Amino acid sequence: MHIKPSTAISKNFNEISALCKATKEPVFLTKNGEGDLVVMDIEIYSRRESMLRLREQLIAAEEDW
Repeated sequence: MHIKPSTAISKNFNEISALCKATKEPVFLTKNGEGDLVVMDIEIYSRRESMLRLREQLIAAEEDW
């Protein structure tokens, strides 16, 4: 897990983008020491969303069976 202050996104966008792509993990941004945002590679995000939709469909199918 990678945690950075929220100011890092404006100062180090390319570095954060490269980190997301290289590790295939989200980067958590904090503001005043508290969790604020999550940044992740769009390809990984799309894959996770597809998996979640599929999981919902499987659960619904199991409930109907």
